[in-house]
Amino acid sequence: MKLAIAGSAGRMGRLVVKNAINEGLKVSQAFDIVEIGKDAGEVAGIGKIGVLIENDIAKLNADILVDFTNPNACLKNARIASEKGVKLVIGTTGFSEEQRRELESYCKRVPTVISPNFSVGVNAFFKIVEFASSMLQDYDVEIFEIHHKMKKDAPSGTAIKTAEIIRDVLAKKGKKLELKFCREGKRGEEIGVFGIRGGDVVGEHTVMFFGEGERVEITHRATNRESFAKGAIMAVKWIAKVDKPGIYSMLDVLSKNVPS
Repeated sequence: MKLAIAGSAGRMGRLVVKNAINEGLKVSQAFDIVEIGKDAGEVAGIGKIGVLIENDIAKLNADILVDFTNPNACLKNARIASEKGVKLVIGTTGFSEEQRRELESYCKRVPTVISPNFSVGVNAFFKIVEFASSMLQDYDVEIFEIHHKMKKDAPSGTAIKTAEIIRDVLAKKGKKLELKFCREGKRGEEIGVFGIRGGDVVGEHTVMFFGEGERVEITHRATNRESFAKGAIMAVKWIAKVDKPGIYSMLDVLSKNVPS
């Protein structure tokens, strides 16, 4: 299995390179717009692996492409990968609704795992929140997240995914709420989702259910990015076994069931 990594010089990309090599996977290509011509292993801090970082995704020649870039770059990468029949593992976030629809049109052509967060703990958090939402359907719900000051999108993809889970659960109960990403003026029937940026915070997400005389809080805190990279490698190993085109989630990966 030949693995290509887009965004290989970024925070997540470097960790994916390191964990892929540590897991015995063959990293055959590395792409980025910085550190071009440098060995991807050296950039990742693990020594030379014989793969130089390049910036022309048209040269993609791999079985699986892992993408931790930005929305515009990811759309281009996904389009080219789908045209070449290359499977995808995408952790890029910050897409607009229009961009997300375009991304999905490409990813449906090949087996693809898309997740705003590859941490096993966060995906357990998603399931816990889903269960709590069904139990606390009459409670008010607010979400806040904290990330480092260099994170470009807000709210985070994980926070938005969390809000969508709650919204969908409550919709089935007959309670329709919109997602509100900022608040000013009169409050409506909504789930507030707020992003805080500062320092070097890796990631923290909290859901608060407000009832009469009580409040339930569910929180996930990441203290480093290793769990994200390890989860991405789990997704790579899983999608390698999948032949059926379509979009899968990290929950599919954790189920360990391979669609036929």
